[in-house]
Amino acid sequence: MKRPILIHPDPRLKKLCDPVADSSDELRILADDMLETMYDAPGIGLAAPQIGILQRLIVLDCVKEEDGPPRPLVMFNPEVVASSDEINVYEEGCLSIPDQYAEVTRPKMVEVQWMDQHGNAQSEEFDGLWATCVQHEIDHLNGKLFIDYLKPLKRQMITRKMQKLKRERARV
Repeated sequence: MKRPILIHPDPRLKKLCDPVADSSDELRILADDMLETMYDAPGIGLAAPQIGILQRLIVLDCVKEEDGPPRPLVMFNPEVVASSDEINVYEEGCLSIPDQYAEVTRPKMVEVQWMDQHGNAQSEEFDGLWATCVQHEIDHLNGKLFIDYLKPLKRQMITRKMQKLKRERARV
């Protein structure tokens, strides 16, 4: 089931999310809903607070090739445990900040640990776009948006555009 995505500014997007105790059927259904919502948007990542659920759950799939098989990842309680000194600059966007993009600097490689939807501990090293995406989504779990990395003037300009968008959508 597709879920509505919250648009910035929304106070829920700035909250610290609670850890997930274990993987329940309810959480697995939520993860499936989040993947469906992300693919439909379309996006490459989605965090639970973006649909109003303040739990440490993210989904992502950064396969961009048309003929590449999808690689959906579901991560409960994801945590960056190591990161490279080498950095990467990517033009990031966000489903909660539609049609707005800005360059953000992050570590090029990260090692992430998480629990999968079957309750198993997982660990993987991510590079490039995958590393950027997983860091972006984990930021959501800590109440941080990609625009928080920007200079105040640019951040305010984007926030005003989102406020206008929300007013326009409310009128429809």
